[in-house]
Amino acid sequence: MNKEFTSMPRPTFKRTLRRISMISVIIAMTIVWLLLCIASVVTLKQYAQKNLELTSATMSRSLEASLVFNDATAATETLATLGKQGQFAVAEVFDIHQKRFAYWSWNPDENPDTLGTLVSRLLFPVPAAQPVMHNGAVIGEVRITARDSLISHFIWTSFAVLTGCILFASFVALAITHSLHHGIVTALQNITDVVHDVRTNRNFSRRVEEERIEEFHRFGQDFNSLLDEMEEWQLKLQARNAQLMRTAMHDPLTGLANRAAFRNSIAALMKDPSAQTNSALLFLDGDNFKAINDTWGHAAGDCVLIEVASRMVEFGAKRHQSYRLGGDEFAMILYGVHSGPDVQQICAALSQQLIRPYDLHNGHRVKMSLSIGFALTWETTSVDMLLEQADRNMYLVKNQRSKTIS
Repeated sequence: MNKEFTSMPRPTFKRTLRRISMISVIIAMTIVWLLLCIASVVTLKQYAQKNLELTSATMSRSLEASLVFNDATAATETLATLGKQGQFAVAEVFDIHQKRFAYWSWNPDENPDTLGTLVSRLLFPVPAAQPVMHNGAVIGEVRITARDSLISHFIWTSFAVLTGCILFASFVALAITHSLHHGIVTALQNITDVVHDVRTNRNFSRRVEEERIEEFHRFGQDFNSLLDEMEEWQLKLQARNAQLMRTAMHDPLTGLANRAAFRNSIAALMKDPSAQTNSALLFLDGDNFKAINDTWGHAAGDCVLIEVASRMVEFGAKRHQSYRLGGDEFAMILYGVHSGPDVQQICAALSQQLIRPYDLHNGHRVKMSLSIGFALTWETTSVDMLLEQADRNMYLVKNQRSKTIS
């Protein structure tokens, strides 16, 4: 028994909503159809009856003179003139003694309309009658019967209006059905979009919006709480990765970018044609750093290296980038330079900045000069050539300085 029950196919959520939609549409359309049918028939009957009464009242005034002067021919002509306008099918005029005075009839053979005739008989079984008055006294009576084609026109107009109303009713029914499950579908879609964005793009800052349905609202809050924890974990991981990257790309003693960062920067520079046309590379090497280390110790040497890095950063500001390649070797990438003399002026100014005495933080101050060699990026075509030229020029300066000292 239980096995047979569990093996029975279960209707899907989408199929259930579809059935509800169809039932809602059918019920709405049926109710609207019935109401509109009743309203259209009642309205048509009232309109046609009023129109027929108004026509008969107009005719009674036109026939007043004919009845007063007993002119049946003029009365018949008046009926024919008005009848040709298509307002009625049969018109009769009776005198005060209820004897037929004049008569006009639309020829039914010219425009047969079975439906119009049937409807006319159902809606207007008795012709509309209007007394003919003269000086406040009744002198006759006019009786007219509605024209079948006119009734048919009203019927088709009513059908057109009714069809439009049915279409509107269908739209309303579909809108009502849509609103019944729109909240559920929207909630599921919202949650699905957030899950997909988090899984695919790692967008842990995404959150599920508030829902009108209580169950989905609670689920969204719980899911958002989980996303908060995941986002916090991701931020910590990113901060840790950034710290590791900084450690890998920066010198721990001076805080300058290290040799690996320098390699990346110079490679990117040589691949950028616009930057390559106005940049230069400086290599710096301490002239008497070993003597400072041997005389005052490595702690004093570290103080000098830190101060050199600080002065280079101060000199370069936000325009030029400084690097420590190792030991007492440094590098600087210049941006926004356009000629060799410009670079030479910068090198001279930097030398003056670095030659000032250094505080060893032990009560002593020492001097240390740095040899500076430069290479212009627009004069080379590769990174290796640029590095080789800057290194060669730096040793030329160092050798010249050694010869001068000796």
